[in-house]
Amino acid sequence: MARRIDVTGTGGVRLAAWEFGDPPKTDPAGSDPARDVPDGSPGVLLLHGLMGRASHWASTARWLSARYRAVALDQRGHGRSDKPPQGSFTRDAYVDDAEAALEQLGLAPVVLIGHAMGALTAWQLAAKRPDLVRGLIICDMRASALGAASQREWDQWFKSWPLPFATLADVRKWFGEDDPWVERPNPARGEFYAEVMAESPDGWRPVFDPEQMLRSRETWVYDAHWEELAQVRCPALVVRGLDGELGRAEAQEMVRVLPRGQYAEVADAGHLVHYDQPEAWRAAIEPFLDGLSTD
Repeated sequence: MARRIDVTGTGGVRLAAWEFGDPPKTDPAGSDPARDVPDGSPGVLLLHGLMGRASHWASTARWLSARYRAVALDQRGHGRSDKPPQGSFTRDAYVDDAEAALEQLGLAPVVLIGHAMGALTAWQLAAKRPDLVRGLIICDMRASALGAASQREWDQWFKSWPLPFATLADVRKWFGEDDPWVERPNPARGEFYAEVMAESPDGWRPVFDPEQMLRSRETWVYDAHWEELAQVRCPALVVRGLDGELGRAEAQEMVRVLPRGQYAEVADAGHLVHYDQPEAWRAAIEPFLDGLSTD
């Protein structure tokens, strides 16, 4: 099961957090989610990537919930969280949101698990607030600058979407087969994007605003992020899909820069590692999590 808990991010933005597994015991003095009493299990906060949503972590969060208090966050502009038209989509806003969620949910010291942009948020938070983070898992996110050409490609890609889609089957087919970014048919990718679509009067459209996604990406795509990586003091695992966006050489350099870095890769997986290959993903990260429990 998953229950929704609303938390407040920076600037008053309402964020939807989703707790998987049995809900914790609550303080009989009130029903404020911020007053939930943890059941003694260590906390895990899962952060999706650009265009993602908390539900993309459902498979991971469900098995984690047997041992952890597992919470996935819809980040600002995504999922069921607020999407203020003139809201801030800076790096600081995302990091401050995650920090606020940890404190309001009482999860710290937490294991942060992030995919892509969510991984960047996770390691920047770990660098900023080492007291809140006991472990970090980085999934397929580069530390190097991607540059202006990358941003232009994304802009053109968004414009290529044949919106609105008539049916969810059309969503699955386009993102899984017809999208020019797809090298070979990938049903998991089609399902991933079907999860971020909602029905509107004229068909199926994304739950996010593509322009907001580009604004968000602008805040990190031009910069390298090695300095914050070097400031992460907790144990950290860098995971890449063998066919993902993070190359092996850069991943191994990230491990070297991290003071307590480790490395894992998942075969037959692309950028959506945890979604493409959930069992192999679990096998890659579970030994790291086991090691944290013995520290």
